[in-house]
Amino acid sequence: MSVPPLPSPSMSLPAFPTADAAVRLDGPVGELEVAVEYPDGEVPPRPVVAIVCHPLPTEGGSMHNKVVTMAARSLRELGLATVRFNFRGVGASAGEFDQGQGELDDLRAVAGWVRRQRPDVSLWLGGFSFGAYIALSGAAELQPAALIAIAPPAGRWDFARIAPPTMPWLVVQGEDDEIVDPQAVYDWVAGLAQTRSGAEPSVVRMPDTSHFFHRKLMDLRGAIKHAMKAYVPA
Repeated sequence: MSVPPLPSPSMSLPAFPTADAAVRLDGPVGELEVAVEYPDGEVPPRPVVAIVCHPLPTEGGSMHNKVVTMAARSLRELGLATVRFNFRGVGASAGEFDQGQGELDDLRAVAGWVRRQRPDVSLWLGGFSFGAYIALSGAAELQPAALIAIAPPAGRWDFARIAPPTMPWLVVQGEDDEIVDPQAVYDWVAGLAQTRSGAEPSVVRMPDTSHFFHRKLMDLRGAIKHAMKAYVPA
């Protein structure tokens, strides 16, 4: 297992908030805009922080995307704290789009900050569309305790270099996705399974569901909670 990256001492390391808060974190090319949220008071907190990555910046993706916010909400309902952040060039985050390479560096910076500030908790990674690609690309290095990929864009980005995840992981795919070819996703997952070097994913196929889960967000919420509750530590 690789050693999780940590921010360099020269980087700004704000304390991890103890309540819902907006944070500005020094990233590889400047500030990154980060939102930390906690479960409602009625939900027992669990020792996990989940980072959820947003879809393609060049197509309007941001941490405020409704699929991203619903995924984060579902995890908070399981007792997790969640971290959403804007990739470089989005919102108040500095820089410009970097074809996935720089965005992976942004994820490394945020994950390193979480691990340095919260060494007492497990880290989960998740993402939607392009964000799923970034989370999957970083999984082998960052070694989260669990992984969630919503509409991973197989066929649109280079998935050949993604190592089979070795941790518990979930794939959620809409059957009527007009942007990501569902069959390309299923074929990619099947190809990973044939390598026998990774963990078998839990795959949820959602019928009558478009890429952005229009009118299906509550179903997405239920799918994530049902699949991931078994991996939440007591």
